[in-house]
Amino acid sequence: MTFIKISEQQSLYDNLEDKSVREILEEINNEDQKVALAVHKTLPQIEELVNLIVPRMRRGGRIFYIGAGTSGRLGVLDASEIPPTFGMPPTLIVGLIAGGDTALRNPVENAEDDIHRGWEELTEHNISENDTVIGIAASGTTPYVIGAMHEAKEHGILTACITSNPDSPMSHEADIAIEMIVGPEYVTGSSRMKSGTGQKMILNMISTSVMIKLGRVKGNKMVNMQLTNKKLIERGTRMIIEELGIDYDKANTLLLMHGSVEKTIEAYKNNNIK
Repeated sequence: MTFIKISEQQSLYDNLEDKSVREILEEINNEDQKVALAVHKTLPQIEELVNLIVPRMRRGGRIFYIGAGTSGRLGVLDASEIPPTFGMPPTLIVGLIAGGDTALRNPVENAEDDIHRGWEELTEHNISENDTVIGIAASGTTPYVIGAMHEAKEHGILTACITSNPDSPMSHEADIAIEMIVGPEYVTGSSRMKSGTGQKMILNMISTSVMIKLGRVKGNKMVNMQLTNKKLIERGTRMIIEELGIDYDKANTLLLMHGSVEKTIEAYKNNNIK
């Protein structure tokens, strides 16, 4: 079967430089509306992946996102938001990007073409069979990602991928292939656009649903968020007031004493704090 890179096909629009700003914005917005529909079609695969990840993480497993360029940056971004949002250690979901931290801001020449480096980086984290490797690449052809996924699969580690092309080389290395077909980009080949938007949506779904199933959310509240600024302390205080029916000052004092909304509520209920 011939592999076709839909993500690299010609844009449906042309002569972009001749358009008004409003025309450009309208057309980009029209294309962006296709993303959520494309993501929706992948929900069965995302569901399957999450259902496999959760028991692994309960046994001490981790998630490794691995990608290059925009895809790698989005993986690092999602991973970096787990500790402040859910109060989990930064080692639980790890984002790896070809070229390392330098590549978060600047391109690193040939980094994504090294088929061995991704697996080397995973082994530096002592990857095991309880872990999950999720490759991210719009093209589905990034050697850095494919090499890491291939070796992970050979070692009995659960692999998945997020790509914008069907039947890609990366999909062949995945136990679960999430193929989000958003179509050609507005600027031909610029996968930071629709593909990047879809990748962010899917990463949100994976990490958020996993954290909910691991008990890091109560009701619909981020009861384990880190209290890193006044806004979050205020939000946490309001959560405690809502849950326990106590006054503001007492809620605020208890929150700062116990360090999280969940711990505060548990301590109050278990010890009947007055």
